Amino acid sequence: MRQGNVLAHVRWMALLGGACVLVAVPMARAQQSAAEVRTARAFAAARQEGQPALEMFLRAMPKGADLHMHLSGAVYAETFLKDAAEDGLCVNVAGLRFDPKYHVPDCPKGDVAASTLPNDEYLYNEMVDSFSMRTFVPVTGESGHDWFFDTFGRFSGLKKSHRGEWVNDVATQAAGQNEQYLELMVTPNFTDAAKLAEQVGFDSNFAQYREKLLAAGLGRDVPRIRKMFSTVLAEKRELEHCGTEEATAACGVKVRFLYQVLRDMKPADVFAQILLGFEVASTDPDVVGINLVEPEDGYYSLKDYTMHMEMIHALRKFYPHVMVTLHAGELTMGLVPPRDLRFHIRQAVEIAGAERIGHGVDIAYENHPRQLLREMARKHVMVEINLTSNADILGVKGKDHPFMLYRQYGVPVALSTDDEGVERIDLTHEYVRAAETYPLTYEDMKLLARTSIAHAFLPGKSLWVRYTPERLTTPVAACRGQLGNAKPRGACAELVEHSQKAQEEWELERRFHLFEASY
Repeated sequence: MRQGNVLAHVRWMALLGGACVLVAVPMARAQQSAAEVRTARAFAAARQEGQPALEMFLRAMPKGADLHMHLSGAVYAETFLKDAAEDGLCVNVAGLRFDPKYHVPDCPKGDVAASTLPNDEYLYNEMVDSFSMRTFVPVTGESGHDWFFDTFGRFSGLKKSHRGEWVNDVATQAAGQNEQYLELMVTPNFTDAAKLAEQVGFDSNFAQYREKLLAAGLGRDVPRIRKMFSTVLAEKRELEHCGTEEATAACGVKVRFLYQVLRDMKPADVFAQILLGFEVASTDPDVVGINLVEPEDGYYSLKDYTMHMEMIHALRKFYPHVMVTLHAGELTMGLVPPRDLRFHIRQAVEIAGAERIGHGVDIAYENHPRQLLREMARKHVMVEINLTSNADILGVKGKDHPFMLYRQYGVPVALSTDDEGVERIDLTHEYVRAAETYPLTYEDMKLLARTSIAHAFLPGKSLWVRYTPERLTTPVAACRGQLGNAKPRGACAELVEHSQKAQEEWELERRFHLFEASY
């Protein structure tokens, strides 16, 4: 373990031991500017002052990227209610949900038109609560896990034509917090692909099954899906008036997509989605990778977990440039039998070859967890940390969360929101929560932001020299002494010009320079 991680662990263990103040650990100042030192002191002061001071500091601080965000869960309920009125949907009052089978004026008895909700403040608020975790309190027979996942069925039925508006909403919120890049998970319509997979018949020889499905015409869906993604981005740019004098700050937020696969389904349906996702991501620069979603404790999600990893392993040979991030380890003791806590993260890393892991909460329950942690650090497998989501859904928080364990072993981590609309949070909230819960310095906060961009699924070389544990403090030789400048020069300019990743990393450092100059 390198010295920096040892010291971080000492601070953390001191805090757990009941120390009244954090152990003072001197930071290396040789590479820090005076502005960075002043900013670090301001952050330390904000931690002492409390949540309002942290909120002000961290909202303004550059935060890089949010790499784990489901679009359907990122939209706030108020937007969904407005869109339901525009779509003429009916609301099932008893179930506090949309009733997509019916439209105004043919709402059945007991339903009301969504357009009437603003006239009934009590019902309007009940709908917001039903679509989110806003006022959720655990009661007998109902858990945060169940309430959270049930919300998605309650607000389903809206027209997909709203996606451009939803992406604009999310990007606008990101811009207001000094974020610059988002990877949004979206599930395209896969009905035809699933039917085709059922007709062809499941084949456990996945290379052979791929050939059968492509020969049967599965690839016909690719142009339609590509058009959907490009249309969404075009609508976002139009809503934000990008390229005009009225351009909003959201134009400065780059958006890319992750092809979202629903995994709690029969094997043929899951394979068809994964294959379609690889086909799209291999040809569409706006789709930078794939992810498997839905509750990890679902029936098929659990029963077929290893099979899903093997599907991805088999297909990656045909699509070597498509990146993979996987929900793995979003489990805890009591939610599933102990046997299902022992291997999910390992198989995502070692069989599926995931470049990133979402959640990773049950890492301590894995077989040989120390070896796995060291392997993740060596392979630079980043963990997308969702503190509020893990607290609400799994009841795992504070010292029970493995956030500090990952950092102790040098595994790269970055904060993300998961479903900020359902959770009623934003990325700043997650940074504040981390700062209030763990003994983090300003240097640590910068590392979280830098890690998010360094592990974004963007093509091109990085500005950073990586090593274990990953600190991201040493730029490549061509760019040393230049980070924070408005524009790169010489060989660094050539690197940045040919690398989308380096462009975003350069922009993050420019933002940090401006932010620190304000102190």
